[in-house]
Amino acid sequence: MKIAFVYDAIYPWVKGGAEKRIYELGKRLAERGDEVHLFGIKWWEGDDVIEYEYMTLHGVCAARELYVNGRRSITEALIFSVRLFPHLLKERFDVIDVSVFPYFSCFTVKAVSVIRRSPAFFTWHEVWDDYWYDYMGKMGIFGRIVERVVSKISSNTIAVSDMTKKNLGSLGLDGQKITVVPNGIDLDRILVNPPANEICDVLFAGRLIKEKNVDMLLRSMLRIQNEFPAVKLHIIGQGPEKENLLDLVEDLGIEDNVEFFDFMEYDELIGRIKSSKIFVLPSIREGFGMVVVEAFACGSPVITVKAKKNAAQYLVDMSCGCVAEPDPDAIADSIKKIVQNDPVLQEMSKAAVEKSEKYEWNNIVSELLCTYGELK
Repeated sequence: MKIAFVYDAIYPWVKGGAEKRIYELGKRLAERGDEVHLFGIKWWEGDDVIEYEYMTLHGVCAARELYVNGRRSITEALIFSVRLFPHLLKERFDVIDVSVFPYFSCFTVKAVSVIRRSPAFFTWHEVWDDYWYDYMGKMGIFGRIVERVVSKISSNTIAVSDMTKKNLGSLGLDGQKITVVPNGIDLDRILVNPPANEICDVLFAGRLIKEKNVDMLLRSMLRIQNEFPAVKLHIIGQGPEKENLLDLVEDLGIEDNVEFFDFMEYDELIGRIKSSKIFVLPSIREGFGMVVVEAFACGSPVITVKAKKNAAQYLVDMSCGCVAEPDPDAIADSIKKIVQNDPVLQEMSKAAVEKSEKYEWNNIVSELLCTYGELK
């Protein structure tokens, strides 16, 4: 089978859940003999088209900033969608799988699908709907309109979580025509990966953007510090909020308890998660929450928050973590219940590893191939 994945950001040059999903699925499909092409922005030096991990990567335009003033760049998304058209049209594919956000590339994929008569699959990681107003204020009406228009051309629809599938119903899509194919993990690689030498109590890893609510986690550390002054928090990631977060650490006076790290190579990141007691994801917006399942596989209980757009909360239960209210006091209380209680920590750690087993990537590849066969 000849398969094209379309997304402007490409792993490992850009690290995030959607990027990692495409990379892991594409690599495994290629290893089984499928011809896999990734179409995105050219993040690498050298030729526009390169071979990487048995896949063919197409850089359709020069690298540009994905975020402007803390928000996804509309200009970048438009340029990518326009430049994508001639590159994608050059070849005929058995399947074209486009990650829906940031939307404009969906129109390009639909046009090529019609011209080339190649089945197009629309993979939805999230549904924003009225969240557009929180993200852009009154201008969010335009984002909401574009999202709804894309939903109307989304004929073969894949959702990465049950929550995303449910939210697609609010856009008028028939739930019976939506297939859930979740994100996954490389369980064997995680299990053999050694923990890092440096141990921390609490860890966050992800893109440093407002929706991740890392500032809330920092404020919770101020509450924890009063009772457990030696508790350490490590924050791994980069993004437009980093300077603000560094300033907040200084303002709160918790410099001795918090340390920042840039994005890491995957094995190093897994080692860091393994050497932490608790993983905290206070995000109010997650289409799935892949890092939650990775933390489970590392034996780290997870604390996340209750939020309308946070699918990660449905991965976590009382056996392997906690779902707290989205405020510093509630997060602090949840951390304190686990971090210094070794019997609870060990029990949750064991349950977390067991929970992670069903998300192995090879199982997800089989689900995806069945979906391609059933829907096209």
